[in-house]
Amino acid sequence: MGPATGSQRRFPSGAEYAEALQHTQLCFHHPELKGARPELTGLGLPRPISGAFASVFSLTSPSSGRRYAVKCFTRHVPDQERRYEAISSRLAMLDPAELSQPWNLGFEYLPDAISVGRERYPVLKMEWAEAVTLSSWLDDNHADRVAVDRLADRFEELTRDLANHQIAHGDLQHGNLLVASDDTLRLVDYDGMYVPALAGLGGTERGHRNYQSPLRGNDDFGVDLDRFSAWVIFLSLKAIASEPALWSRLHEPSGEFLLLTEDDFTSPAGSARLQTLLTHPDRMVSGLADQVQTLACQPLDMVPPLTLAVPRQRPAVTVITDSTAPNGAPGEGGLPGWMAGHIASAASPTQPASSVDLPGGFHVRTPLDVVVAVVWPLMLAVTLLALVMGLSTAPLGPAVPMIAAAAFSVFGQARRPERAQARAVLSGLTAELAQLDDPVKAEGKLRKERAKFDAAETKRAADHPHAQSRLTASYHGELQQIEKRRVRKRQELDKKIAGLSEERGKALRTALAARQSAYVRERLGRRLIAQNPPHGIGPKLAARLAAAGVRTAADFTGYRAVRNAHYNSVGAELVLSNGRRIDVQGIGEAKAMALDAWRRQLVAAAEASQPAALTAQERQSIDQGIEVRRVRLAAELRSVDAAAEASRTKAQKEMEDGQARLTRENTLAGNRASRQRQEFSRRAVALQQNSARHAALSSAAETAEAHWRRLSFVRYLRFLYIGR
Repeated sequence: MGPATGSQRRFPSGAEYAEALQHTQLCFHHPELKGARPELTGLGLPRPISGAFASVFSLTSPSSGRRYAVKCFTRHVPDQERRYEAISSRLAMLDPAELSQPWNLGFEYLPDAISVGRERYPVLKMEWAEAVTLSSWLDDNHADRVAVDRLADRFEELTRDLANHQIAHGDLQHGNLLVASDDTLRLVDYDGMYVPALAGLGGTERGHRNYQSPLRGNDDFGVDLDRFSAWVIFLSLKAIASEPALWSRLHEPSGEFLLLTEDDFTSPAGSARLQTLLTHPDRMVSGLADQVQTLACQPLDMVPPLTLAVPRQRPAVTVITDSTAPNGAPGEGGLPGWMAGHIASAASPTQPASSVDLPGGFHVRTPLDVVVAVVWPLMLAVTLLALVMGLSTAPLGPAVPMIAAAAFSVFGQARRPERAQARAVLSGLTAELAQLDDPVKAEGKLRKERAKFDAAETKRAADHPHAQSRLTASYHGELQQIEKRRVRKRQELDKKIAGLSEERGKALRTALAARQSAYVRERLGRRLIAQNPPHGIGPKLAARLAAAGVRTAADFTGYRAVRNAHYNSVGAELVLSNGRRIDVQGIGEAKAMALDAWRRQLVAAAEASQPAALTAQERQSIDQGIEVRRVRLAAELRSVDAAAEASRTKAQKEMEDGQARLTRENTLAGNRASRQRQEFSRRAVALQQNSARHAALSSAAETAEAHWRRLSFVRYLRFLYIGR
């Protein structure tokens, strides 16, 4: 009877996987995992990282030396293989150059890869990320406001990447967001990921409860899965960046959340944490908190994407003519009013501004115009009277009234609404024209980009067969290196085996010397100076020597003569067994010589009686060690050919995988090139529209400028007196 399938199949527990992983040479069937070294606990057992559906182990491949995170499933997941194949294919299509950061990790789904008991089970092999979890990173860096704010922006860019490629992670939370050493983010745990190829399937999990909307159901599965989680994480990061102390106030050590928990979403009125953020003096923090509180009551498909909070393009410039936008317009998508200034308005259609009918001249005299019309004759009469009566002797005296009339007339002209309207229209057209690229330059730029693209595509088409040839040449070179390593290793092992006899003799000599040395030290240690003093050493000197640490013949190794320059005499220092020298009062050169001679006699007597050979047990222990070495070297010698064959198989697989990768990359590059050609066509059409718009605006600006010039000072004076 075969293994159970579907929902009835029982999967091993994490402990059962850990037991099997003690013998990776036996349990794994994948060549790169066979014999892999697992990370161990303090008890020497494989260390698991347990979750709801699986246990993850860190394994280092013996063949490549690479470290992997191997996920071993503890529960059945519907359509598991289909899901991982779809996710792997979608992630493989991502162009790293188009991503904000390298957040996606390569992985491989391996069916029947591990044996536990008599059955085989699938595993997921993923690249190991050298990074820390988001919560651990915040433990160490929450006080760095700039770094936290930068990380918040990078998180928003990550969610933008996912949205742009119609991908949803499904469980955005602190444990699945890792921060690398360069402060960029990595995503792990793709079990619940949504990609377009999985549309129509149900979800496999609900995600971490402290990051999910209370309205998320078990069957929710689509591009909007991450939206609520993204707002929660973004709010937490921005709040900490604004006030780092919030991490200590609202977060709990080792807590499974950042600043907010599930209870804060389900019961916001009684949430002290949420109230702290809602009343925060930073308007962005309080506004984001208000947004999260509002979104907690909305279905997932009504939650706006986080990308609305941080715009990436400037609002379109509009030309205001005779109408104004209403104040206090509500924010887009039901967002709060504080965010209205942060959201880019939709791009307006690229068409010329609406034409504005400008009056052909001045119309309808104002009271100021009447006054100006009266001032001119009056000032002329005053000037003539002054000249006739000779009332002014200054050079400009007679002209002062006329200058005043002219100045007053210029003021009247400037106050005319026709000139103000013409000025506004001309300024608007000029500003709108400045927003457009020069058509000639834009066309030249597009032509250069297209030529550069065509050259790159020609080069790519030529490079593809060359890359395949290089891969094949590299494969044959690797085979040669494998054979060289095989021959070299066999020679090294043969040399080691031949040298075992010499190694045995050296070990026997070393062991005998150690036994003899220990015997002599033991005999010397039993000869007390106080009980059998040398000639000239009395009880007092023996006591002084003992106080200085010299009680037996084993406590010193000799003496060193020293000259006392003050008394012009020769003294002596005893050399202890640890190499330290001491000066004992009363021990001169003669007594030191007597002590040394006494010790030498004892050494000679001990050496005369020391053992001349090892015991049979000691020789047997050394022979057993040499035999173990001989067996191990013989086993290594036998494994050299097998390892070389495995290396050749691996090299062949790498070449085949490389060929497949080159083909896949060439296909993807061809698809990108096709999209780029479509983009060039779109830009060419837009360039034609822009050229037409530029010409229309230029013509309108010329007309407006001509009209502005017609509203001249002379035309104004004529209007004052003849009305046109």
